[in-house]
Amino acid sequence: MILQQIHAQATQNPNRIALEGPSAQLTYSELAAEMARVSGALRALTNRATVALALDNSPAWIVLDLAVLAAGWSNVPLPAFFSATQKQHAIKDAGVSLILTDMPASWQQLYPDSVVVAEWQVAGQAVTVLRIHAHDRAAAADKVTYTSGTTGAPKGVCLFAHTMGQVASAIASLIVPGAADRHFCVLPLATLLENVAGVYASLISGATVVVYPCHAVGFTGSQFDIGRLYQGLQDSRATTAILIPELLRALVMYVQAGQAPLASLRFVAVGGAKVVPALILQAHALGLPVFEGYGLSECASVVALNTPQSHKPGSIGKPLPHVQLRVDLTGELWVKGALYDGYTQPEGGIAAPVLDEEGYLATGDLAYQDAEGYVYLSGRKKNMFITSFGRNVSPEWVESTLIHQPALQQVCVFGEARPFNVAIVVPQPPFTTEQVAQAIAEANQQLPDYAQVGDVVFAHQPFSPHNGQLTANGRLKRDAIAAAYVAEINAIYEGI
Repeated sequence: MILQQIHAQATQNPNRIALEGPSAQLTYSELAAEMARVSGALRALTNRATVALALDNSPAWIVLDLAVLAAGWSNVPLPAFFSATQKQHAIKDAGVSLILTDMPASWQQLYPDSVVVAEWQVAGQAVTVLRIHAHDRAAAADKVTYTSGTTGAPKGVCLFAHTMGQVASAIASLIVPGAADRHFCVLPLATLLENVAGVYASLISGATVVVYPCHAVGFTGSQFDIGRLYQGLQDSRATTAILIPELLRALVMYVQAGQAPLASLRFVAVGGAKVVPALILQAHALGLPVFEGYGLSECASVVALNTPQSHKPGSIGKPLPHVQLRVDLTGELWVKGALYDGYTQPEGGIAAPVLDEEGYLATGDLAYQDAEGYVYLSGRKKNMFITSFGRNVSPEWVESTLIHQPALQQVCVFGEARPFNVAIVVPQPPFTTEQVAQAIAEANQQLPDYAQVGDVVFAHQPFSPHNGQLTANGRLKRDAIAAAYVAEINAIYEGI
């Protein structure tokens, strides 16, 4: 579906710009030709393989992704923020035998026995093909996306092209990208949300995808430069983009500080974690057309979405046309439609999804749906904790109240079997310790006593994918954060 629709665009609009980077442009006809050339070069190397994509964001990444799909091979996009151990786990778990990379030296250090089998120019960029130890098995899927989740070893989610195409088409039907649209890739392309909802939805609709290296967008190691993101959106004349909540919050504050509105934007999706309704309203007041959505890798990214025609701040919107949702008696959200084919297994093969008798998948998220069909999230079922007073607390609820305070950049709340809750906080520079305390006090006034924060621990560094304390989509990795601050947390409770 995805490839056929891109080829249809190449036939109908051959001279329209499909991909644009700092040093390369490809029309739709050139994209189709490059896809065919690279997929042929891949097939000339071997009959079939599982390929890992290990490149920075670029037009070449997108060409390679589509070429692997056209070759009928399995593709494993590797996030740059994965640790070496996580990368090696994904490669072994999926049965990768070829690595396509723009940084061959670093991979040759990781795999000293690897062999360079080809060096290509793809969309104006040098790409090295490394053959590593041949595995006995290969992933039986078009794409295996690894989500870092909340624990160490990432899980391989197996997806087929028709599933990803169904989601991309559903998004396109709601957002209606067209010839005048320029989608600016903000998130790493290895992130399924950007890959499917950003790139695929745009290309099947005939829009232009603008893709810069991650550092040019603002990602530098574990730090983020919001000024670069703003400039990228401005310079690219972006009409659409996808953000995670942390980036949206930073962008809102940046524009509030006196920057000119981003007039070309018409639709900005935000997802990956819960968004405070007040933040959405602040964005709208600044002329930022932001709309919250929700998704899972197991559902090929997006499940529900607010749109300009149908939106309620605070909700995750309504289900996409192909999706069915229901909430069970415990408050857990279940989803049906465009589901993954299973997880990779250490011994090989795929473990089929665990569904109920009607074909619904448990999401692990707590939610409710209003009379108009809008869905609201209240937290993760497994994150819910019970205080020593027997009160149930969803930490996401408390954190979303706290994070609305300008003095707080990031917050993670704990309180299982404790008499009060403790928050690990990352202050927003240049706010002082006293101002953080005041922010906590103001947030506590909006919460019942059992959900209030009784004490804080100042984080040593921001939570990020690079230190293993944040997922790619901006979700807190609570176990990792708890382990990093266990001594400080225990010291607070021992001092009672």
